[in-house]
Formats: sequence, C-alpha cells, structure tokens
Amino acid sequence: MKDSLLYDNGHKWIVFGRDEDKPEKIIDTNQYMVINGKRAFIMDPGGIEVFPPMLAFVTRHADIDNITDIFASHQDPDIISSLGLWDKAIPNARLHAPWIWEGFIRHFGCDNITYVSIADEGGGIDLDGTKLEFIPAHYLHASGNFNVYDPKAKILMSGDIGAALESAGAPFFVEDFDEHTKKMEYFHRRWMPSNDAKKHWIDRIRKLDIDIMAPQHGRLFKGDDVKRFLDWFEALDVGCANDQEEVRKSA
Repeated sequence: MKDSLLYDNGHKWIVFGRDEDKPEKIIDTNQYMVINGKRAFIMDPGGIEVFPPMLAFVTRHADIDNITDIFASHQDPDIISSLGLWDKAIPNARLHAPWIWEGFIRHFGCDNITYVSIADEGGGIDLDGTKLEFIPAHYLHASGNFNVYDPKAKILMSGDIGAALESAGAPFFVEDFDEHTKKMEYFHRRWMPSNDAKKHWIDRIRKLDIDIMAPQHGRLFKGDDVKRFLDWFEALDVGCANDQEEVRKSA
C-alpha cells in the first residue's frame, strides 16, 4: 500500500491505496483520512482484506485513539467490510453512513462502534472546528449514497463517481484526461443507473469550489480536470445493462 498527502494547511487529507500485495481478483481501492486537531476521520476504510495495511498506514499519521469517526458512502464490501475489525480496534468511534443501509452494513460487525445515520438530505461532521459536508449522491450507484466535501481544503471525496478500474501501479492523479476516459466509460455506463440522478448530482456539485475530486477507485482529478469530468459525465448516457449492444460497445 502507498499513501500520499493531498492537503496540509491547518488540517490534512491523506489518500491510501495502490496496494500491490492485495489478492489478484480484488479491485484496488482508495481510502481517505482527514486529520484536524486531535481527531482523525477515515472515509470508506476498505474491505476486510486491506485492514492490516490500512491500520499500519493510518497509525503512521494519527494515534489510534484519535480516530474518532469513520464514514461509509454506501454498503458495498470493498468500502466497509473491514468494519468488524475496526469495531475492535476503535470501539469508541462513530460510523457515519446512510440510514437506509444500516441493517445491511451491520452484517459486517458493529457491536461497539456507534452507527450515526445520515438522512437522505445529507448532513455533516464538525471535526474540531472544521466542518465536512455529507453531499447526497443517491443512485450513483447505490440507492442511499453520499460524498464528503471539505470547503476548506476544496476536496470532494466522490465515492464511485469518477472511478476507474486499473492496476495498483497507476499514479494517484489523472495525467491525460482524454486517455483516462477510456478507463472510466464502461464503469460509469454500467454501474450508474440513472441519468436523472446524474443530473441532480452534477447540478449540485457545480456549485461547489473543488480543487481535487477524489474517487474510491482509480485516479484523482485536480484543477481543470474536475470540470472536464463533470462535462464528460454530463454527456454520458448511463444505465446501459438492458441494452446488450451498448454493453458490448462499452466493455
């Protein structure tokens, strides 16, 4: 696993990923942590198979007792199946996750950590004076789904929106946007089911000041590539599974 500092000005954003030691058929994932004051907040902490390196890497940056909060954007196992292990490591922490997925996420183990339900309209967390916002992203691709926006760092953790499935050796940031779209198109056309939901999300996100868009898979977008992604995603027709000809073209 590798880590990279994304922002450091009063508080820190760190990305963890590119785990070359993961099992071959396990997709690579990006995990994120914000540190502000004496509190640390982990977003989409990953599957059960990445818990050992994640624990080792996050404790290089923050004391285990300072990890007070976790966020799960939705219920997928690559995002939160490590919950049962975090439940033992940080039993006094809180898990912020969509209310609709509580009965499913608890299957991963949640005996000690407090489940804090996020309402459909969103919410946020005050991390020692810095407010992070939970931005609704419903049906992109889960029926209850959220992003995390930090107005101070101008970073949007976008979950599966912006994701690309590629090797663990890939760089953290997009280097050639047009070339990168080839790695995103099938994922977005197949996993994102609703053009209407896509439009609602884009309209909301265009109002935010974003320097970095940080998805849960693949490379991060920075600067002008954030707007390029929004324009590209807006023009993309999604929900292609029922059109087998379109599936073949996209795959």
